[in-house]
Amino acid sequence: MATSIDKKTGLVLEGGGMRGVFTSGVLDAFMKHDIYFSYVCAVSAGACNGLSYVSRQPRRARISNIDMLQKYDYIGLKHLVMQGSIFDPVLLYERFPNELLPYDYDTYFNSNTLFEMVTTNCLTGRAEYLSETSGDRKRLVAICHASSSLPYVSKIVTVDGKPMLDGGIVDSIPLERSIEMGHEFNVVVMTRNYGYRSEEKDHKIPPIVYKNYPRLRVALSRRCEVYDRQLEYVERMEAEGKVACIRPQRPIEVGRMERDTAKLERLYEEGFEQGELFVEKMKMGQYNGSNKD
Repeated sequence: MATSIDKKTGLVLEGGGMRGVFTSGVLDAFMKHDIYFSYVCAVSAGACNGLSYVSRQPRRARISNIDMLQKYDYIGLKHLVMQGSIFDPVLLYERFPNELLPYDYDTYFNSNTLFEMVTTNCLTGRAEYLSETSGDRKRLVAICHASSSLPYVSKIVTVDGKPMLDGGIVDSIPLERSIEMGHEFNVVVMTRNYGYRSEEKDHKIPPIVYKNYPRLRVALSRRCEVYDRQLEYVERMEAEGKVACIRPQRPIEVGRMERDTAKLERLYEEGFEQGELFVEKMKMGQYNGSNKD
């Protein structure tokens, strides 16, 4: 019997490149217990993982992130030189969903879940929250591709005639969007430990970079500040009991473009364990997913 989630409860999935294997583990635990949300808002790697969650395909994201990485080595400079993106886009967004790891489009489009993916509009420098419900498979994949296209090392992706990049540039943790959509309580899957703050420093982006997109350059010059402010907001909402966070319990050793599959496997397993812990607390009537205790 499925465990019900209130329709006023949203699920928010942070990005983080290959740190997203933690989210893969959490969502596999949710699927194991038949737990699904009516609204999911996800960005970047969270969008990729969220797609397999809404289509109800357990372990698909894990296989993509770990097994297929080991087999195809789809991260590297060779892909950047040959295809303009450091993550092999043909493999990930064409061969995976249509051939190697067939995506269940029918289940996705018949789902009762509203799934929004965050992209950054390069012209406006603002976040856009896109969903695809009409059955357009190519547009669905294009939105996910755009949401996951890291600046500097990925090509700009066109969606609905607009140039788009990674949604994490302006909204790495789309909690405010979920609240705006009417969700009074939210479960947020993070890919950083509690208390983390960015060690990077913001700097002005020179005009030669993205010269046709001045507002994108402004957004890129504020990334660290915006991200740290979002982390503070999530922790404040968590302390007020309005958010349950599922996150790694300690600083993680996996990088955004990690290729060490042993490290990725350990982080996936931690995500699965934390997902199981959340389910256990939820069944006991608790919504506190914090790992501070």
